[in-house]
Amino acid sequence: MNLQRRLLIVAVFAALGFGAYLLWSNYFSKPQQAIPEIRLGDGINGPKGMAWIPGGEFLMGSDHKKAQANEKPTHKVKVSGFWMDTTHVTNDQFAQFVKETNYKTTAEQVPDWETIRVQLPPGTPKPPASVFVAGAMVFVGTKAKVNLNDYSQWWAYVPGANWRHPTGPKSNIDGKGNHPVVQVSYEDAVAYAKWAGKRLPTEAEWEFAARGGLNQATYVWGDQLEQEGKLPANIWDVKKQAFPVVNPVISPKAGGAVGTSSVGTYPQNGYGLFDMTGNAWQWVADWYRADYFAIQAKEYGNSVANNPLGPSNSYDPDDYGVPPNAPKRVIRGGSFLCNEDYCQSYRPSARRGADPYSPMSHLGFRLVKDSSQ
Repeated sequence: MNLQRRLLIVAVFAALGFGAYLLWSNYFSKPQQAIPEIRLGDGINGPKGMAWIPGGEFLMGSDHKKAQANEKPTHKVKVSGFWMDTTHVTNDQFAQFVKETNYKTTAEQVPDWETIRVQLPPGTPKPPASVFVAGAMVFVGTKAKVNLNDYSQWWAYVPGANWRHPTGPKSNIDGKGNHPVVQVSYEDAVAYAKWAGKRLPTEAEWEFAARGGLNQATYVWGDQLEQEGKLPANIWDVKKQAFPVVNPVISPKAGGAVGTSSVGTYPQNGYGLFDMTGNAWQWVADWYRADYFAIQAKEYGNSVANNPLGPSNSYDPDDYGVPPNAPKRVIRGGSFLCNEDYCQSYRPSARRGADPYSPMSHLGFRLVKDSSQ
């Protein structure tokens, strides 16, 4: 910029005020991020339906005011390049897997006491056999506003709920072949991945991909929740309806009233990935420890963790009534239930742990493939 033009700009901002000048100077002094290239596989040059994630170094986690303790502190991580599904695995895709393998999901089987026992306080007696009925957890909503400290008010275990019947035996997925498959456990996702010749992403790979090339942005699309006055993801809009109020209350028999949307409904991120936040939570490969990011930061300091695979065990002291070391896998991305009043997990750094044998009506997955595969 030549001297004459700089003096002119300074004069203009002097007239507008010092605050305006600061905005201008900060913009040009701020490191500008390169716009990533979207590279999609076509079945010849890369696997079809997948996007190339180039890998690289990034700050994982968040120190933002919205960040929870389990997202802190930020720490340096590097991941190698890989391919990632551009969308969640859909009902149609999962149906093909079931057709070819006759696979029965966790929700379609009688629950195994051993997988339940470890999620309960020590010494909990085994219930009678009549209690063990195939089914899954379903969001059922409430009639009126409730205290948001107790999620059991809007969740229920519904016999007969599974991936074909997400909210109960009378519900179905007719016309929803392009929606994310839900009501799948971690074990179901791993079985599908083996059949598809892919794998679940590590937590580090997932976050790197979700960020889409944006450095520490609050959301996968930038720093503002709304874009042109609209929510750019399938999340609960509290401006229209208080959470978790559903009027009328969702009936599992009636098939429900809120839920997933077709994949690709909302804009893609910088790598060409859809619904990295919102729509349905996503299983990733890692065990969940609430303190894992703190452990990583302490171990590596200012150096870089290369392709971390996560901890070797689980630890979650914040899940009331569940033993802190109960097995949990990481889930990422949030869902159609997340909102500004509760959860806020439609941020790329947000993370939770979930029972690997517990399917839910807002939980699905997507897969990755190594560059060498």
